[in-house]
Amino acid sequence: CGTAPICNLSPINMALLSLAPSCLGLATPLRAAPPLASSRAAAVSMDDSKEELATALNPVVGYFDPLGLATADFWSQGNEATWGWLRHAEIKHGRVAMFAFVGYIAQYNGLHFGFPLSLPESPSYAAGLTPPEQWDALPLLAKAQIFTFIGFLEFWSELGMETHYMKGGRPGDYPDFPKAGVIPVTPVKVFNLYDPFGFAGKRSEEQKAKGLLAEINNGRAAMIGIMAFLAEQKIPGSVPWGPHLKPYAGEVMAPFM
Repeated sequence: CGTAPICNLSPINMALLSLAPSCLGLATPLRAAPPLASSRAAAVSMDDSKEELATALNPVVGYFDPLGLATADFWSQGNEATWGWLRHAEIKHGRVAMFAFVGYIAQYNGLHFGFPLSLPESPSYAAGLTPPEQWDALPLLAKAQIFTFIGFLEFWSELGMETHYMKGGRPGDYPDFPKAGVIPVTPVKVFNLYDPFGFAGKRSEEQKAKGLLAEINNGRAAMIGIMAFLAEQKIPGSVPWGPHLKPYAGEVMAPFM
C-alpha cells in the first residue's frame, strides 16, 4: 500500500468505501428526477405509472423489468394486487435493510448498550465478535423473543390497516396501533412506528414524494450493502474493491443453528 492514506482506514471504513460505487449507481440525485405526474403519486398508489415511478427513481436506467414482475399475476389476485404486493415488499425490505446496514456498522465497531440486556445467568455482550457471531451467541429464548416481536409487527401490519395494499391501499403504510386498552397488548397508547410524533403529516405532497424516492433508493442500496457485508464475511474477497472483514464460519441463512 505504500503510504496511501486509504491503507490506514479501519475494515468497516473500507467496507463503506467499497460499497460507495454500487450505492451511487442506484441512488441517483433526486433533484435530477422528474416530478411525479400528480399528488397521488406521492403516496405511491397502485394507479401510478410504473414507468414514471421507475424513471423518477433512476433517470439513467429508467423502467427495467426483464422478468416481467410488474405485469405478473400472483396467486390469481390480478395485476393490481400483485403490483401492490411487490411495492410493499420492496419498501419493507428496504427499511429492514437500512436498519441492518447501520446496525452492522455500529456493532462491528464495538458500539453497544452500556448495560446488560439479558439475565445474569444468560450470555451477555462479548467483545470482539462480529455481528453474525453475536447473533449466534444469543440464547435460543432471546432469539425466540425477537422473532415473536417481529411476528407481532407483521400480524398487525396485515390486519390493522383499513385498506390492504393489495386491495387499493398505499404500499409502505404501517397502521396505527389501537387506543389504550382496546387489546391486551396496548395497556397504554403506542405511538405509530412510522411517524410517532406526526412530523411527516405536516410535510407537503412535494416533500413527501421526494422523501419517498429517497427512501426507496436508500433501501435498495442498503439491501446490496448488508448482503455485501455478509458475503464478504462468508466468502472473503467476494465483494469487489474490498471490504476486508473478519471471516465468519457460521450459516447466515440458518438463524437458529
